[in-house]
Amino acid sequence: MSPIDIQKALKGMEYPATKEKILEHAKGGDEDVVTALQKIDDREYEGPSGVSAAVFD
Repeated sequence: MSPIDIQKALKGMEYPATKEKILEHAKGGDEDVVTALQKIDDREYEGPSGVSAAVFD
């Protein structure tokens, strides 16, 4: 899995977004991406780069 996979899963996502909304948006997509997103901090994210940083931090 790469940051590009995260970006693809979050395509069309409106920001700022909470972890809950991000998970809801990615649901039904790549299982590895959803699993990784479940591990991010429960906070509001300003954009996809922030989400990717949280996943790969």
